[in-house]
Amino acid sequence: MTSFVQDVGGEGKYPTIRYQRYLPRKGPSGAVLFAGLLSVIGFGMYHHIQSRKELRELRRERIWSRLHLVPLLQAELDRDIYRREQGMKAREAEIMKDVPGWQPGKSVYHTDRYIRPMVPLVLPEED
Repeated sequence: MTSFVQDVGGEGKYPTIRYQRYLPRKGPSGAVLFAGLLSVIGFGMYHHIQSRKELRELRRERIWSRLHLVPLLQAELDRDIYRREQGMKAREAEIMKDVPGWQPGKSVYHTDRYIRPMVPLVLPEED
């Protein structure tokens, strides 16, 4: 059998072939992405905490304003109830003027305790 001989050039005749992969970097590194993510989350949390503080302050202000308005609203309600009671007594006296011994405005409850009057909604009569 004959052996085959490969025809090869001598030393240094052919350049070396670069067979290593060369992939250029695309985009930032993982550390830069992670740092950016942490900064965005930190910025969002800061603004969230600030908005919660603002909402808490607005809620506190709303509660205090209501607490300060309660006496004013109660006085207005008392004046309205008194006005309505006087009007109801006048109407009752007008309606029951022919009944002997009738006392307009006398309580129907058998107690000395104050009973808050029920103020009905009286609509004007249509003619």
